[in-house]
Amino acid sequence: MKKGCLIVALAVLGIFTIWIAYYFIVQNKKDPVVYEYVKPEINDIIKKAVASGSIKPRKEVNIKPQVSGVIDRLYVEAGEMVKKGQKIALIKLIPSEVNINSAKSNLELARIRYNDAIRELERQKTINSQKLDVQQAEANYRVAQKELTRQKSLHEQGVISDQDLLQFELDAELKKNTFDNIKISSTNNLASSEIEVEIRKQELDAARNNLQLLREGKTSNSKQISNVVNSTMDGMVLDVPVEEGSSVIERNNFNEGTNIAVIADMGSLIFEGTIDESDVGKLKVGMPLVLKVGAISNEEFNGILEFIAPKGVEEEGTVNFKIKADIQNENSNTFLRAGYSANADIILQRKDAVVSINERDIIFKEDKAFVEVVSGEQEFEEKEIQTGISDGVLIEVTSGIDTTTQIKMRSERVNEK
Repeated sequence: MKKGCLIVALAVLGIFTIWIAYYFIVQNKKDPVVYEYVKPEINDIIKKAVASGSIKPRKEVNIKPQVSGVIDRLYVEAGEMVKKGQKIALIKLIPSEVNINSAKSNLELARIRYNDAIRELERQKTINSQKLDVQQAEANYRVAQKELTRQKSLHEQGVISDQDLLQFELDAELKKNTFDNIKISSTNNLASSEIEVEIRKQELDAARNNLQLLREGKTSNSKQISNVVNSTMDGMVLDVPVEEGSSVIERNNFNEGTNIAVIADMGSLIFEGTIDESDVGKLKVGMPLVLKVGAISNEEFNGILEFIAPKGVEEEGTVNFKIKADIQNENSNTFLRAGYSANADIILQRKDAVVSINERDIIFKEDKAFVEVVSGEQEFEEKEIQTGISDGVLIEVTSGIDTTTQIKMRSERVNEK
C-alpha cells in the first residue's frame, strides 16, 4: 500500500515539474518584433515661444468723485457705451458741521478784509486828489527855489562864495527829488490800494463759493456741478462697483477716492502676459504672434509684439518678463472681453514647405544626428543627416534623406507576431 502511494506521489510530482517547465518555456518565448517605417514629409515648421496672460484694454480709467457723500443715483450699468461728459452718478452731499462752520468763519473774515481794503482805497483816492501827501514836499521845493534865486543874486554881487552857492543848489535839487518821489509814491499807493481791493474781492468770492460748494455741491458762477460725476472719455462701462446708497470719498492728495465706475476703450485691446527668461532673449519688438483665448476655442487672433520689460520678476523660483502686444481684431466679428485669459504663440522662426520628420525618430550621437534607413526586410542601417529648425515635434532635414527614403519609427513597437 505504501509502495503504491509513493509511486502515485512521484507521478504527480513529475507531471507538475513538466507543467512548470512548459509554462516558463511558453512565457519566455517572444514573437519577433516587426517595426514600421515612415517617409519624410513636406511640412511648415514654426519655432515659437509661449507666453501666458490676459486681454486688457489699452486705455482704461477709473471714475472717481470730486466730493464726498452718498450715491443718490446711478445713471449707467456695466456694458453700456458712454460719451465723454455723460452723467455717471449723482452724489448727495452730507457736509460736516465742522467744515460748514469753518467756511462761514472764513467768509466773514474775507468780508472784513474786503471792507478794510475798500476804506483804504477811498482814503488813498482822497489823498491823491487833494495832493495831501505832496503838499509839504512841494512847498519845500518852492521855498528852496526862491532861496536859490536870492543866493544867486548875492553871488553875482560877490557877497557869497562859489562854495556857498553850490550848497544852496544841492539843497534845491534835493527838495526837487523829494517832491518827485512823493508824487510817484502817491500814485503807487493808489494803484496798490486798487490791487488790494481786487485781491480781497477774490478772497471773498472764493470763501463764498466754498461755502456754497459745501452746502449745494455747486457754485453760482460755474456750470460744472461737483456732485455730478461725469465720464472722462468715450468707451464702455466695464464695472460699476458701487450701488445707490453707498458712501463715497472724494479724490484728493491724501487718498485715491472711491471708484464709481471703470470705463475703457474696447476698440483698442492689448495682450499683457509674461514669458520665461529662457525665451525672452529670442524676442524682438515687432514680432508677430498668435493669440489663443481660452474662452474662444474655435478662433485665433493675430498680434504684434510691442513691449518687452527690461527687468524680470522672480516668481516661485523662476524669472518672468512682462510683455505687451497689440491685438489686431479688425477682421473678426468676435467680441473680446476684458480679462479673458489667453496664450500667445510668438513666432521666433518659420520655414514653409520643408522636408521634415518626427524628432523622436532621430538618434543623436556626439552632436550628430542619425536615422535608421530601411536596407532590407526588417533590416535597417544608420545614416547621418543634417537638421534645421524644430518645433518640438517635427524637425527640418536639410540633407541626408528625402521624401522617398524609408526610415524606421523608433517611438513604438508595432505588429508583434
